[in-house]
Amino acid sequence: MTETDLYRIRDFVPDFDGIAAQFATRSRALSNSARVKADIAYGSREREVLDVVFPDKPQAGAPLHVFIHGGYWRSGEKADYRFIATPVLEAGGIVALVEYDLMPGQRLAVLVDQVRRAVNWLQDNATQFGADPERITVSGHSAGAHLASYLAATGPEETATARLPQLKGMLLLSGIYDLSGIPDSFLKHEAQLTPAEAAAFSPLSSAHQKGPKRIIAYGADETPPFHDQAILLGKHLQTEAHHSEVIALPGLNHMSVVLDLGDPNTSLGRKLSSLTAL
Repeated sequence: MTETDLYRIRDFVPDFDGIAAQFATRSRALSNSARVKADIAYGSREREVLDVVFPDKPQAGAPLHVFIHGGYWRSGEKADYRFIATPVLEAGGIVALVEYDLMPGQRLAVLVDQVRRAVNWLQDNATQFGADPERITVSGHSAGAHLASYLAATGPEETATARLPQLKGMLLLSGIYDLSGIPDSFLKHEAQLTPAEAAAFSPLSSAHQKGPKRIIAYGADETPPFHDQAILLGKHLQTEAHHSEVIALPGLNHMSVVLDLGDPNTSLGRKLSSLTAL
């Protein structure tokens, strides 16, 4: 009998492929209706690019929201997540979606650095897009939530002072905040995350937390690690005097939570809209 792997999402989401297809379909529809500047370079590597999506009638000094996609650090394409912009666009905000390199071709520290450099680049260049560099918020899903968390945290082995962007708020959705179980999971050969990397970049056990309020959300139908780690991260932030809000989303799994994030008519979509208004 094969041992249950609580990180193998496909085993717990019956319509995994169908929901993933909805991501792409909704993103294509948004791309056809909104103004998008695609593949803007924030660095020199091929995947060091980002997309910027604009509302119908952008106003100068608009808030800027940044989304980091998931894929267990070893897959995912930003273009399939453009639909996440919908609640922000309806609130008059501008949205950026960040791409980054994938494991095992690159190591986790590189991915953390890329996401930081992307958001720092956006802060430095926000006015070029009509955005206010002092009104930047961030969200991320799954591995993207993990990477986003390091926009407001540093690991114990980071000897140089990392440049972190100045953020107004964060929404971390279905994130992985304790990586200790990943090296021996089904991802052993796909991501090749090492125990040393897991120890160096686990927000629950190693990160020095900084910065803004975090909304930490997860689907009630997700597997126990996603429940437990969200709750523990909320408690961890409170002990360090950071404001956090932990939300369980009834009836949602690790994939369907993303559909809700991109829907302005759901409670999670409204959370994203209100975050943008900070």
